[in-house]
Amino acid sequence: MANISTNLMSALLKNESIDEVFRSELENAVNELLSTELTEFLNYDKYDYSGRNSGDSRNGFYNRTYQSRFGTLNLKIPRDRTGQFKQQTVPPYQRSSDELETTVIQLYKKGITTREISDLIEKMYGHYYTPQTVSNITKAVQEQVTKFHTRPISDRYVAIFCDATYLNVRRDSVAKEALHVVYGITADGMKEVLDYALYPTESADNYRDLLTSLKARGLEQVLLFVTDGLKGIRDVCLELFPGARHQACWTHLCRNVMKNVRFKDKAAVMNDLKTVYNAKSEGEAKNALYDFMTKYHGIYARAVAVLEDLTSLFTFYEFPAEIRRSIYTTNLIENLNKNLKRGTKRKEQFPNEESLERYVCSFYCDYNQHMDHRAHKGFKECCSELEAMFL
Repeated sequence: MANISTNLMSALLKNESIDEVFRSELENAVNELLSTELTEFLNYDKYDYSGRNSGDSRNGFYNRTYQSRFGTLNLKIPRDRTGQFKQQTVPPYQRSSDELETTVIQLYKKGITTREISDLIEKMYGHYYTPQTVSNITKAVQEQVTKFHTRPISDRYVAIFCDATYLNVRRDSVAKEALHVVYGITADGMKEVLDYALYPTESADNYRDLLTSLKARGLEQVLLFVTDGLKGIRDVCLELFPGARHQACWTHLCRNVMKNVRFKDKAAVMNDLKTVYNAKSEGEAKNALYDFMTKYHGIYARAVAVLEDLTSLFTFYEFPAEIRRSIYTTNLIENLNKNLKRGTKRKEQFPNEESLERYVCSFYCDYNQHMDHRAHKGFKECCSELEAMFL
């Protein structure tokens, strides 16, 4: 709706109906919401390389009309190739609707601000909701938040990933705070966000609180924790789950190595480093690491020092080859949080912690529902082997 003021002025100067301006802008806005909803469902943007061989893709759209206060909206409802996408922006099987509360909540869950929702509702239905009223309606999501943090979870997970992402939150002033997220995969490949919590900064003690809470909700055994290089987090994980193993994220390790390498050498150093974690066995990986450290110790001693502690570098080789590419980095949870942050850009900041809770919970609930009964790549092939690894 960026050009609505210009279009309104043009219509007034030409003595044209401004209803058509609102109808056209509203039509564009709803179609954009529908397109964004499909993007979130597929987990990649249109023409994005990451969508190749993902198992699902865009498949055009079908036309549908919808009656608003300003006239008929010609909507393009997007489709996916597998037929699993179900849009939530426009109520199904209805050509018009007075269920404003439902519409408000759906828009809110997509990251639209309360003030933008107020304006959109007024233009769409001719009914004005103040931002405060919209905010009150969205508090209906609070029950969902409570259920998310207290729901029972599985007693065993093959891998649990821990990572944090920073979001803008207003208290007395606006500042970035760390949203800690815990994400798990079961032996049959089922993925879900187990829990999340907001803290001013990321720390191992915060993860201790989260993992302790998960134990109270039924978590008994974890085969592998995958984390970045946060100080103390490995000790916390293995203290609470003594039988677990720990894998340091190779993506973070590579970033830390590259920080100490000149730009002109980065490509060569990175190619040599890839031979380490892409090796077919732990023995080959250790030999490749020795060669790497020997080659670069005299040139980039600080870069080599990042890899001197072997404690958690090659744990992923203790697991079946089919799933190693999924457990040697925290990329799974990082990609999820990247999509979360993409949805929060429209908000710029959350007015309080409760507002952030409602939005984040809706996002993760939708993700868990989407991933329900969808096995992650490689896990089905070695499910029996993974089950045997549990005590």
